[in-house]
Amino acid sequence: MAKAETLETMQPNPEWDADGYEDAVATLGADDYTFKVWGGDWCGDCQDQLPNFGAALDAAGVDSSHIEHYPVEKADDGSKIGPRVEEYGIEYIPTVVVELDGEEVARFVEEEADPIAVYLAEQLSN
Repeated sequence: MAKAETLETMQPNPEWDADGYEDAVATLGADDYTFKVWGGDWCGDCQDQLPNFGAALDAAGVDSSHIEHYPVEKADDGSKIGPRVEEYGIEYIPTVVVELDGEEVARFVEEEADPIAVYLAEQLSN
């Protein structure tokens, strides 16, 4: 599925080392997952986290047709505006929703102790 919009911050970080994340990479590529990514190229958290996540998906061999980008803007009141924001209850970015056969199976919201790839892989392994 071609995306009308993309997030520049999802460009894989060329310095990211997949060797340190073998289990996470294997899990992310282990099934026919769809990764829905909400973020903003203007967002500091997205700039810090999404390039490494993009690199993890690349290392996992996830086809670009299974990665959907949803660029988000911030309203004056701090709420997020963008495609499917209300449908998926997006309040903070980056948010990554992982779906399998149209059902949500994992979600990362804004910030966790582990990187996005590791955090999602742990949810998918449980």
